[in-house]
Amino acid sequence: MGRVLLIAGCVACSDGSNSAPADARPDVPPGACETTAPWAGAPALALGPTQETAVVATGGKLYVLGGFTQSNGIVAAVQIFDPVACTWSMGPDLPKPIHHANAAVSGGTIYVLGSLETINFTAIPDVWAWNPATETAWSTKAAMPAGTQRGSSVVGAIDGKLYVAGGLRNGAVGDVSLYDPAANAWTTGLPALPMSRDHACGGVVGGKLYVLGGRQTNITSQSPIAYEFTPGVGWAERAPMPTARGGTACGVVGDRIVVVGGEGNAAAATGVFPQVEAYDAVTNTWEALAPMPTPRHGMGAAVVDGRIYVPGGANRQGFGAVATHEILTP
Repeated sequence: MGRVLLIAGCVACSDGSNSAPADARPDVPPGACETTAPWAGAPALALGPTQETAVVATGGKLYVLGGFTQSNGIVAAVQIFDPVACTWSMGPDLPKPIHHANAAVSGGTIYVLGSLETINFTAIPDVWAWNPATETAWSTKAAMPAGTQRGSSVVGAIDGKLYVAGGLRNGAVGDVSLYDPAANAWTTGLPALPMSRDHACGGVVGGKLYVLGGRQTNITSQSPIAYEFTPGVGWAERAPMPTARGGTACGVVGDRIVVVGGEGNAAAATGVFPQVEAYDAVTNTWEALAPMPTPRHGMGAAVVDGRIYVPGGANRQGFGAVATHEILTP
C-alpha cells in the first residue's frame, strides 16, 4: 500500500521539522506553483534526490516510478505530483526496486513494461499495471518474452497497444515489441530500429512513434538520428536532432516532441546538456527552446495541460541525483 505523506517543498515535513529537502524551492508554497514561462520552479521530489526514473501522467497527475537515490540506492517508490494542489504524495510501491523502467499509460492504467534492477543494470522482463483511479496496488501481467527483456526503452501507446522500442540489455538493442493490454499478450518480431539505441526518448504523434537521439555503446556514443515508426509499415529516418545526446527526457505537446537535457556534454564540466529542442512531427523540423535552468539527465518528463514537468534526475554525468523539479511551458 502507498504512503500518505504529502509534501510541497517540505514546508511542513513529515518529521515535524520545517527544513526543506535538497533542491527544494522555498519560494514555492503549497497550492501556489509558479506559472512563469518558459521555465518555472516547483516543489522538490517527495523522496528527495532521485534519478533514472520513469515519469508518466494520467488523471491530471504526475507519477515518478522507481530510480536511484543520492546514495545510489534503488527504490520501488511511486511519487505522485498534483499540479493543481502543487503537492507531492506517495502511491503504492512497485513490486520491487527498479530503475530505467519502460512506462506508459493506456486507458488510465499505468504500465511498467520491463526495466533494469541492481547496480549491475540487469534487464528484467517483469510487467506491472496500476490504475490510480480504481486500484490500490500494482498487479502482475504477462512478462516480456524471454530474450526481449530490457530497460531504458522508448514506449508509446497507439490505438490501445503499447510499443517498446530499443533499450538496454547488456548493451543497446534495436528490438521492438508490442504489448496488448486487452489480451495481456506480447507480439515480437516487429521491424527493428535501423540502429540499436538506448537512453533515447520520444513519444507518439498522429499515430506514429518517434525515437529521438540516444546512444549505442556508452555515454559518449551519442546519436542525433530521429526515427519514425508507423505500425504495419516500419521505420523511416527523420530530421536529426540538432544536439546529439542521450539520457534525455521528452514531453509531447500537440504535434511537437520536446527533448530536454541529457548527458555526454564534452563542453561542460558537469557533462550535462542544458539544451531543449522541439521536434515538429508535421513539418519534420526542429526548434531550439529556452535551456533548462538546472541542466540534468536521467530524468523522465510528462505533460499535464500543455506544461512539461521535469522532476529529479542528475546534475552531473553518471550518478549525481537531485530533487530539483522544474516546469516548462513551451
